[in-house]
Amino acid sequence: MRNAHCVYRSPLSNIRAIAGSTESPATHHRGARAIVTAQYTPGPPVDVVCLGESMVTFLPSRPGRLADVPSFDRGIGGAESNVACALAAAGHSARWISRVGADGFGDHLTEAVGAYGVDTSAVQRDPNRPTGVYFRTADDRDADHHEVIYYRAGSAASAMAPGVMDRAALWSGQVLHLSGITAALSPGCLALMRELTAPAPGRPLVSFDVNFRPGLWRDDADETGPRVLLELARGADVVFVGEDEAAAAWDVRGAAAIRAALPEPAVLVVKRGAAGATVFAGGPQGDTVTTVPALRVDVVAPVGAGDAFAAGFLSGTLRGLPVRDRVRHGHLMAAAALTVHGDLADPPSRCVADRLAALDDTAWGTLRIGPGWTETVSDVTGAEEEACTP
Repeated sequence: MRNAHCVYRSPLSNIRAIAGSTESPATHHRGARAIVTAQYTPGPPVDVVCLGESMVTFLPSRPGRLADVPSFDRGIGGAESNVACALAAAGHSARWISRVGADGFGDHLTEAVGAYGVDTSAVQRDPNRPTGVYFRTADDRDADHHEVIYYRAGSAASAMAPGVMDRAALWSGQVLHLSGITAALSPGCLALMRELTAPAPGRPLVSFDVNFRPGLWRDDADETGPRVLLELARGADVVFVGEDEAAAAWDVRGAAAIRAALPEPAVLVVKRGAAGATVFAGGPQGDTVTTVPALRVDVVAPVGAGDAFAAGFLSGTLRGLPVRDRVRHGHLMAAAALTVHGDLADPPSRCVADRLAALDDTAWGTLRIGPGWTETVSDVTGAEEEACTP
């Protein structure tokens, strides 16, 4: 939950002025069905805009094969909306932009994301296409017996494309956060991603999480997933990529080799699992390299951690924190996600997170995070939480 006494925002010193044009409402014809767009009334500028599909998620009531699970609990899932929700819970202003069906699942998604304090006013409703849904087992997605079934083909979000999504809305934040998942949804989505990562006057800082999902890509000779993701990452300002993703997508191993393959982004964050994260931050004299160990966490469910890490790092970036503290805030947000069952978790209050991020290396290395830690922070810090002041 937010702590009102701890919320403050600092502008990014390296963000250029926001510029763009608002497109008129239109109906674009692609294939047999029309893509309906809506007039967007620009709202106030926000810290971060997140673009991407979110789906209704059906989570099993018990472990086991999908064929054996008797019932499911409804939730929401989407990399970009997860980031928006985590940032809003941490006290930032966030806007989620997407397309959902004009159906009950679309209502649920916009209401659930909005309940975190995220602005959903630019989410488009499509009367011709459904909201995507998916089912998954309770196991780690890396486990051999993990199952995920998506029902997202032809979804409202897959109809996102240049001219359909409003440029003024997309450029209404200091940061525009994207992920490689969107590029895999349709040719129109890929075209939109290429447009948003291309150099343009007034473009906000572009954050890109590679999020390589091999099962989403239907490769052809010219548009293989790895090739597309490398192209998009090279156009972004801040890039998040896991060592495992880089090995699977590009056959590149090790943080230094990943930086050599991706020299263009001003900031490259290489996530290294239990080993922590290494950040390459470019400057006039070359890269500054910062490695920050991960926390020891008693994991409840290994989902949502990557999105939470990105949110924590972006939160620190917006506040102008040193790179080490940006990464530590990423680790703390990831720990919050790892110690709950769903994709989303309430982060620690900003003041508590700041106090933990400021620990010396020895104290940081002794932290161990378990379920409920954001509510009983004395168990983590060894002292009762102090009153927070601005």
